Amino acid sequence: MGRGALASGLLAATGEGPAAQGGGGADSEQAEQCPAIGRCARLIDFGAVFLLNAVVNGWFVWQFIEEFTPVWREIWRRSLAGNSSTEGLPQPGDQAGGLQVAILLIATALWFAYEVPSTANRGQTLGKRILGIKVVTLGEDPAVGFGRSFRRWNTLGLPTLLWYCCGLGLVLQLIDAVSPLFDRPLRQALHDKRAQTVVVQLPGRPVPSQPDHRPHTPGDAS
Repeated sequence: MGRGALASGLLAATGEGPAAQGGGGADSEQAEQCPAIGRCARLIDFGAVFLLNAVVNGWFVWQFIEEFTPVWREIWRRSLAGNSSTEGLPQPGDQAGGLQVAILLIATALWFAYEVPSTANRGQTLGKRILGIKVVTLGEDPAVGFGRSFRRWNTLGLPTLLWYCCGLGLVLQLIDAVSPLFDRPLRQALHDKRAQTVVVQLPGRPVPSQPDHRPHTPGDAS
């Protein structure tokens, strides 16, 4: 079965496509919309995870800032004086390295706890529920399950630990984030490809109507 047929069949089987809603012929259009909706859902999820980090990770972040404050103050003082030298700069405190590792570990753990169980059980995070989209599998069983949910998350979530390495993790996450723009016809991100999942739109969400290109003849009702 081709991927185009699979996309149409999957949307219809899960009740998410126009075929299941009587709209017919708009599956590709809906696939075009899902990445944009998915990115909005991801932004909502990032906001939720950020709030969790503010509560759980806030103290560690504050301590990390305190460790680097003498360095930043000295750099700022020199820049105001027109001095670009880096010689003799104070060093961060001894705990800075450990705090950075702890912050990234906690942030990754919070993201895991937020996303993996909810995707495994319902196929939806908070952002996906708000925007009416859902993660389903490409197999016969649409339920995602814990193992597949973990594989889906770790492609995007685990690189957070590599932010420590000159932002390498952030680069990997950006590549994953833009990957649906180049995939046809299912618009899968790299994390969806690894887990063999796809994001679909739930029933009840409006599907843009197709323009009526039929020629109008005299006497047609307006």
